[in-house]
Amino acid sequence: MKRIMFVCKKNSARSQMAEAFAKHWGKGQVAVTSAGLEASQVNPGAIAAMDEIGIDIRHQTSKALADFQPEDFDIVISLCGCGVNLPTEWVLREVFEDWQLADPAEHPELFPQVRDEIQRRVQALLAKING
Repeated sequence: MKRIMFVCKKNSARSQMAEAFAKHWGKGQVAVTSAGLEASQVNPGAIAAMDEIGIDIRHQTSKALADFQPEDFDIVISLCGCGVNLPTEWVLREVFEDWQLADPAEHPELFPQVRDEIQRRVQALLAKING
């Protein structure tokens, strides 16, 4: 079973949605968590955007990347372009991707669009893993 870490700046929106999609679509196939360069709180806009499609992320919490060890993960996905700020050990995992998605926390009208893009990319990632 592949272990996936989704990373974002504050682990409040994009990485939270990615974690939820991977858990939803990859249940029993992957182990998933998310974290931020710093921890904060799950953004209410992310909760609302996921509610719109029937996925509840209210139980998820924001976590700091410093609380995890890179060797515990096979795949690391940065969602915000923060890959350049990650310690080298995180970037050198079996798979590392930096998706560089817009921050809907800064532009709330983008939540549905960013959510849908994350869903598409997570599904593609899971298809590649389970090839």
